[in-house]
Amino acid sequence: MTIELSLNDEGTVNQIWRLQQVAYRLEAEKIGFIDIPPLLDTYETLRDCGEHFYGEMDDDGELLGAIAVLSEGEGTLTLTRMMVSPGHFRKGIAGRLIQYVLSKYSDIPLFIVSTGTRNDPAFSLYLKYGFIPFDKYEVAPNVELTTFHRRLNQSSLE
Repeated sequence: MTIELSLNDEGTVNQIWRLQQVAYRLEAEKIGFIDIPPLLDTYETLRDCGEHFYGEMDDDGELLGAIAVLSEGEGTLTLTRMMVSPGHFRKGIAGRLIQYVLSKYSDIPLFIVSTGTRNDPAFSLYLKYGFIPFDKYEVAPNVELTTFHRRLNQSSLE
């Protein structure tokens, strides 16, 4: 079940922070860059980030995956965070979270997301849901990020 997550709830913020630490450490290993911004978050910086979070919960209230979005300009929504608990990889959670956001914000003309170019699972995921590589840039020596765009009414490749 996908629900909106409140950053005003201490327990929810704790669950997001713990999931973020586990999930982004794996991405850091994949792309060879430990300074991924979510890994630098504290409880307070996460709580105060201004992003909107949505999560996939199990029947016991455990957070299995989460996505966060931020409007950085009129007509644009950036997917700022995507994370899934490693014990729940390859169960469709990330795809359901993306579909939820695309449906909830169906009137937004442009969605943007970035990931490490060497993060093959994330790269493939975004392509599958209709995101198109737009730009690549180096954030540190030998560490490249790819930014993707998805335009309104652009269908996924499913």
